[in-house]
Amino acid sequence: MSDLAGQGRAKSPDPAASTSDPVPDRIHAVPVRHPGRWASAVVVLVLAAMVVHGLVTNDKFDWPTVGKYLFNEQVVRGVGWTLWLTVAAMVIGIVLAVLLAVMRRSENPVMRYVSWIYIWFFRGTPIYTQLVFWGLISVLYPKLSLGVPFGPEWLHFTTTELVTASRAAILGLGLNEAAYLAEIVRAGLQSVDRGQEEASRALGMKDSTILRRVILPQAMRVIVPPTGNETISMLKTTSLVLAVPFILDLNYATRAIGTRIFLPVPLLVVAAIWYLAITSVLMVGQHYLERHYGRGFDEHHGGRAGGGPGGRATRQEAIAEAGTTPEIAVFDDMGRPHGGGAGGAR
Repeated sequence: MSDLAGQGRAKSPDPAASTSDPVPDRIHAVPVRHPGRWASAVVVLVLAAMVVHGLVTNDKFDWPTVGKYLFNEQVVRGVGWTLWLTVAAMVIGIVLAVLLAVMRRSENPVMRYVSWIYIWFFRGTPIYTQLVFWGLISVLYPKLSLGVPFGPEWLHFTTTELVTASRAAILGLGLNEAAYLAEIVRAGLQSVDRGQEEASRALGMKDSTILRRVILPQAMRVIVPPTGNETISMLKTTSLVLAVPFILDLNYATRAIGTRIFLPVPLLVVAAIWYLAITSVLMVGQHYLERHYGRGFDEHHGGRAGGGPGGRATRQEAIAEAGTTPEIAVFDDMGRPHGGGAGGAR
């Protein structure tokens, strides 16, 4: 009986604590513990430490040689050519992709089928095979001419002079990339509500103006993320231009040095470091582009309005501050009018 009485006294609330707490019967919540998170973090850190230890202590990587050739003149020139191939191919791919996506949405069946056949062909054949054919273009067609089919020819070109190795590599990469980007652009265009186009037509806007001023700016939110991924993929795909053959890119430059000094592994590490560095810069640029075109749809700041938490103005507050609709009341997330808005003042 004495034990039960003692337990009862232990469970009874302290009168002094009850009088000092302004909230009666307060629930003292205990934070949820997550032992699984700590265990998984420890496992990941141990594995990461093992990977770093294996890289640092393995003599086969020959880190002094990596440092010696990291900024070698031939390697840096290869980086420049790799960047040029990436930029030029992506420009060609983006321009053609927009054109192909518009053709796929056209009411003209010829345009639709031509676009579909282009995408089908270039997505259905390996990029390496396409680059090999571009390298053989001068063998397949020694001369190119401009004129009427089965009729007179007005201009003649020698293929070896017109299509050099660098141009063949850029064309091969750009034409192949256009097929993939066309589907990305088409998905972005379809993500824009049909009413946007109908409203623009009602205002008397031309189709080209609607596409440039209304549809594309809204579709960029969907187009930019996968296009950024395609750009990073293109950077690494340039290592296949040896099929043309083009021998000035980063991958071939490091392989040539490694073969000459009989140390291929350190030079492969040099190439990997440069690819990782360029990819990191591209990822940062992609992040800022996504944030720019995703304004108003940021899921980390209060949903589509992008306001509320963090001191950012809600959409209704932004409208009220613009002064274009002075009679609209501004309400908070609970539906209560703000004092600062036009409606709140009344």
